[in-house]
Amino acid sequence: MGEDNNACETNCIPCRFLQTCVSFGDMRNVQVHIVGCGDAFGNGGQMNTCFLVKSSALTFLIDCGATTLPAMKKQGFDTDDIDAIMLSHFHGDHFGGLPFFLLEAAKVRHRKKTLTIICPPEGKQRLTDAMQALYPSSMSIDKELDLRFIIYEARKTLTFRHIRLTAFGVKHSPAARPHGLRVEVDGCTISYSGDTQWTDELLPIAENADLFICECNFYTQHIPGHLDYRTLNAKLPLLGYKRIVLTHLGTEMLENKKNIALECLAEGQVISL
Repeated sequence: MGEDNNACETNCIPCRFLQTCVSFGDMRNVQVHIVGCGDAFGNGGQMNTCFLVKSSALTFLIDCGATTLPAMKKQGFDTDDIDAIMLSHFHGDHFGGLPFFLLEAAKVRHRKKTLTIICPPEGKQRLTDAMQALYPSSMSIDKELDLRFIIYEARKTLTFRHIRLTAFGVKHSPAARPHGLRVEVDGCTISYSGDTQWTDELLPIAENADLFICECNFYTQHIPGHLDYRTLNAKLPLLGYKRIVLTHLGTEMLENKKNIALECLAEGQVISL
């Protein structure tokens, strides 16, 4: 099980800063499948955060919340198809599904294909701790799986195969290492706020994005660490996205959906870019 800090796999083009990135062309062959888009508590019966992205080069997850494995099975996805998992931060509703995903891959599916986990610093240790708590001694799977870790840093760009990823620090629980992500693949840009209250870091995350997935946990309540619709709506003129969709809706948002002008995600939804 390997770990690289701000590094790409062997055959990738090195790319650490946004302004020096190479272009992969405009292929436009990307689908975003909404595996889960609920908040931490499953309000509205929604599964935890997980977005499955299919591109011409590879298939990857953005976040892997605690309910990811059953949600993928319910929607008919094959976990062996996943080449990489990108994590925005280390809260259970965003990375808590990883131990179950890996245990099944090792013990049931006997996966041989490399799986790359792209995450904030401490990713390997956080996963080890989670697996030890849930299934003691389970990290022996590192001898059964070909796991690679790529660690990102805020405002540095890395490439993985035909994906270009830039992370931005956002305002959530600091101990969870929260980041928003900007993913460029097949000529498309998918941006994701992660969990955050308003921060100006959302401006470069959303800028000219074909799809900006933005958390909006509350409607009018102003709770540190999360966005509310009233605040987001006031800031919309500053955000340069092409399309915005809302995710991570809590009870207050669900109760006010009829008053929300922006598109809200739904499980099973497919967005073609």
